[in-house]
Amino acid sequence: MSEEKIKQAFVKALAIPEEQVKDSLEYNSIKEWDSTAHMILIAELEDVFEVMLDTDDIIDMSSYAKAKEILRKYDIDC
Repeated sequence: MSEEKIKQAFVKALAIPEEQVKDSLEYNSIKEWDSTAHMILIAELEDVFEVMLDTDDIIDMSSYAKAKEILRKYDIDC
């Protein structure tokens, strides 16, 4: 269930089709995921999961796979 929420957060924040959201999706690999969109994505994830991400985690979130890994640190099952 949480992985679907993460996927939908990426779809909403980056305004991309759901089929583009997979583990291989990386920051700056598509034009939609630039620095501004990254902050929108962080805000969306924090809102959806009611967490406050550490600055290091925000910087380290370089892919969809890494986002799932980071969110696990916050006890989010994905």
